[in-house]
Amino acid sequence: MTRFLVLSGLLLAIGAYGVMTRRNAICTLLGLEIMLNAGNLNLIAFSRVSPSPAVGQTFVLFSIGIAACEAAVGLALILAMWRRYRTVDIDKLVSLKE
Repeated sequence: MTRFLVLSGLLLAIGAYGVMTRRNAICTLLGLEIMLNAGNLNLIAFSRVSPSPAVGQTFVLFSIGIAACEAAVGLALILAMWRRYRTVDIDKLVSLKE
């Protein structure tokens, strides 16, 4: 189990690094997805040692569904940014209300 938790921690650190250092909106979205997958890996690792493993696996399925919705909405926002401002660089967007 410790191998899964170490891998999950590494994935979380990589995702957090990607979110904090990248200015591209697509790379930021990818970092968020990596962090969500780290949480899913934690849930699966703990469900293997729990008395009822189906609960953790059910939470993972819901989390995957939420991640898919988040990716769809995020990509729609990125597409709208590209159409309006012709950039996906987060630093160049000073205001979204223009």
